[in-house]
Amino acid sequence: MKILLPVDGSKSSLNAAKYVAKLSKDLRSKCTVTLISVHDDIGLGHVKQFVANSVIDDYLREVSEKDLKGAQKTLDTAGVKHSMVIKRGHIASEIITLANKEKFDLIVMGSKGRSGIVDAIMGSVAQKVSNAAKQPVLLVK
Repeated sequence: MKILLPVDGSKSSLNAAKYVAKLSKDLRSKCTVTLISVHDDIGLGHVKQFVANSVIDDYLREVSEKDLKGAQKTLDTAGVKHSMVIKRGHIASEIITLANKEKFDLIVMGSKGRSGIVDAIMGSVAQKVSNAAKQPVLLVK
């Protein structure tokens, strides 16, 4: 079973990583897990005038690596092999695009991310992914 695990560093996404670790141990078939961290750089539009693109890329990569650490540690401790993908763009779209391109069987993600009040206005990433994904989406509190 191929599992895609979007991670944003929130408590909910760490709980999703813990769930995937348990799920992969409970399943009799071999699981492959891919962690994905996506950062929407739309808010950096004004900064792009003054800072080189490579500096923005480095910054977003550092933030993504920090977000991924907790999930990585959880999966490493459980002995679950995993790979990582770092993307930049519209978060829900990038998750869905990767899920379809790589033909994942399941997407497991936290039900509430780090965006807080923005979710009430624009709709959460979890909601957008669960509505648009072709594969089953498991939301973990």
